[in-house]
Amino acid sequence: MTTVSTAASRPGLVMAIGGAEDKVRQKLVLRRFVAEAGGPDASIVVLATASEHPETGERYADLFYGLDAGRVEVLRIRTREDALEAGPDAFDMLMDASGFFMTGGSQLRISSALGGTPLAALLRRRHAEGMVVAGTSAGAAVLSQHMISMGESGGTPRRRLVQMAQGLGFTPDLVVDQHFRRRDRMGRLVTALSYNPEPLGVGVDEDTAALVAADGVLTVLGAGGVTVVDASGLRFTDSHAIHRGQPIAMLGLRVDFLTRGCRYDTRRRVALAPQGVTAEQTAADLLAIER
Repeated sequence: MTTVSTAASRPGLVMAIGGAEDKVRQKLVLRRFVAEAGGPDASIVVLATASEHPETGERYADLFYGLDAGRVEVLRIRTREDALEAGPDAFDMLMDASGFFMTGGSQLRISSALGGTPLAALLRRRHAEGMVVAGTSAGAAVLSQHMISMGESGGTPRRRLVQMAQGLGFTPDLVVDQHFRRRDRMGRLVTALSYNPEPLGVGVDEDTAALVAADGVLTVLGAGGVTVVDASGLRFTDSHAIHRGQPIAMLGLRVDFLTRGCRYDTRRRVALAPQGVTAEQTAADLLAIER
C-alpha cells in the first residue's frame, strides 16, 4: 500500500463534467483526467454506484486503459450496506489512487450509499492529499456540498423547482449542475441559489468540464460552456413567501458564461479572460473537436 505524506500536499484537481462527454473521437475531457491522474503512472479508481448498469464501471475502465492509464480498478459499491461493510481491499485501493472517477446515473444513489461512511471520509482525505477527483453527470452533481438532488427543466426560477441534499463535499463553495443547456437547467440552478445565495452556481454543458484547481481557479475544457451564477450580492428574493410553482424574484444576480480557455477565480468571484489564447485559436480548436 502506498503511503502518502501530507506535509506539503495540496488538494487535487476537481473535474465537474457535464455528461455525454466524447468517448469515441478525441476524448478530450477523459484524456485530460487520465493525464492529471498521472498518465502511464496513474492509479485510477472508478465508482459506478450512480448507474443502474453494473457494467458501466468496466466500460470506463476500458476507456481509461485505452488512454494509456497505468492501472484502473472499479470500486464495487451498489448499496449502503456495501459501503459500510467495505473491507481493507477497498480502503487500500483508495489509498493507492491518484485519480477517482464517478460515473453518471442518479446522484442520490451515490450520496445515500456513501454519505457519512468511512469511505466518504477517506475520499475527502485523499483529495486533500492530492488525489484528482472527477465526476460526470450525476457524478458531477455529487461533488457539491449543497447538492442538487433532482428538479425540473425551465429557464425561470420557481418555488420548489429543485430539491437539495448533501453531497460529498469536494467543492463546498459550489453548487454544480450538469447537462446544463441541453436540459434547460438555468431555472433550477438559480432556484437552488435562492434557498442559500452563499455558494456559487456552476452549470456545466455536455462534453464540457469545469476544472477547479487547488487555488480555487476554475477553467473550462471541452466543446461547450460553463455558466457561473454569483448570488452573493442578492438584494431581494421572495422565494420564502410565494407558493409552489410561482416564479421567484431575484434581484442582484451576476452571471458569467465561460467557454474553453476562460477562467473564474471562485475565491475572488471574478471571471478572467483566456491567457495567451486568441478567439481565432479557440474557434479552430472547437471546430477540430466537432469534426
